[in-house]
Amino acid sequence: MTITLKSAADIEGMRVAGRLASEVLDMLTEHVKPGVSTEQLDKLAHDHIVHVQGGVPAPLNYAPPGYTPYPKSICTSINHQVCHGIPNDRPLKNGDIVNIDVTVIKDGWHGDTSRMFIVGEGSIAAKRLCAITYEAMWRGIVKVKPGVRLGDIGHAIQTFTENQGFSVVREFCGHGIGQKFHEEPQVLHYGRPGTLEELVPGMVFTIEPMINAGRREIKETGDGWTIVTKDRSLSAQWEHTIVVTETGYEVMTLSAGSPPPPAFVNA
Repeated sequence: MTITLKSAADIEGMRVAGRLASEVLDMLTEHVKPGVSTEQLDKLAHDHIVHVQGGVPAPLNYAPPGYTPYPKSICTSINHQVCHGIPNDRPLKNGDIVNIDVTVIKDGWHGDTSRMFIVGEGSIAAKRLCAITYEAMWRGIVKVKPGVRLGDIGHAIQTFTENQGFSVVREFCGHGIGQKFHEEPQVLHYGRPGTLEELVPGMVFTIEPMINAGRREIKETGDGWTIVTKDRSLSAQWEHTIVVTETGYEVMTLSAGSPPPPAFVNA
């Protein structure tokens, strides 16, 4: 496994890209409401990234081996869609939950982050799933420091999530990121403590747990991209890009509108 460690200058470039990605989500927040389509959100995001930020939307035409090029600038995954949902013209409905995943390329560096949005008035169950998934991501983030292993992060996320009665998707994970969209290492959201790669300063990766209200099994839909829960239960995901520092971690995808960390983070 070849993990690219980032220099101080690299990290500064990634901070900028990460902040820009988060600012796209800030900009979109007021537009996520009943009657608005994900296609409209995609156009807003595309125009903001290209014309306001001077960046490039990384998902647009992204085509890993075996995939057709992704046709949009953001991913929008609604209700039982787990990830990689393609924006379309269906209007959002009151009570929908939607994950919006944004990756901005700025000066060659990638910033990757996603948030959950509740459209109008969400159900108590939907709100709880989104809140628990947010906390699960942070349970993983606070583990990050030199000497810790990737299995420690996955274990923290898995045990917290399963104790809440939810399940962790296994087939998709966090990933290293930098001048490439996806690099080593893979960051599993389940696992055993003390296993897998040891963290060292300069490693940059995403933590992005996908949490299902029902069973963990998933399937791909006919468009070749969108992943859904097999039992059609709701699914939620949050994502930040993290750098391992000399003493701990720094979240690189923060902006003025980022939701605050859960209370336990600064306790």
